[in-house]
Amino acid sequence: MRLTTKGRYAVTAMLDLALHKNQGPVSLADISQRQAISLSYLEQLFAKLRRGSLVSSVRGPGGGYELQRGSEAIFIAEIVDAVNESIDSTKCKGAGDCQGGETCLTHYLWEDLSEQIHAFLEGISLADLVAKNEVKRISDKQDRKHLIVSEHVEDIRILAPSL
Repeated sequence: MRLTTKGRYAVTAMLDLALHKNQGPVSLADISQRQAISLSYLEQLFAKLRRGSLVSSVRGPGGGYELQRGSEAIFIAEIVDAVNESIDSTKCKGAGDCQGGETCLTHYLWEDLSEQIHAFLEGISLADLVAKNEVKRISDKQDRKHLIVSEHVEDIRILAPSL
């Protein structure tokens, strides 16, 4: 199975958004800093997530992104699908031309595996992940680190306002 960074980063960013939904709109800059994902890459992903009706943007000061539905109604497979990521275990990307233009012996095995993985991800919501103690622990650690970095940046702005 091949799930590229596009799908992984989209799920990570959406989980970050779900974890911080009670703080109002979440900026992509904050997600970028907490998750170490390029801001420009997040912008591309969130354009697709917005078109997929998974997030909505809030403009203006204090703006950012919000989940368009409750986290219990957004499933991981939807996120992966929204960024045009395929969960495909076949060598031929599902075309059936794996062996010199012909279908190989194990094509249908890998195709079935791809369907099983997609079905598995269809059954996991963002709320399911948010509820996991491990996820909460990691998120709390990231938030503390983000707060420390933000405080240092603000101290620098006070000391050197022209920066």
